[in-house]
Amino acid sequence: MSKKNKYECENCGKKAEVNAGGKVPECCGKSMRSAEKLPVCEMSSTAEHSRLDGSDDACDDGRSGN
Repeated sequence: MSKKNKYECENCGKKAEVNAGGKVPECCGKSMRSAEKLPVCEMSSTAEHSRLDGSDDACDDGRSGN
């Protein structure tokens, strides 16, 4: 069974399904947008990424040259 992509019109809300790789349908004079939910991004738990939203001060990463 082939995968189907789901589309939705931004103006009127009409929905359509098209076989994967098929042409994006049009409605109300514009190409319809994908109605598929995007996967949720997760922040890395490594030190380089976790300190961006931390409330503590930045650490010394050794680039000061001393």
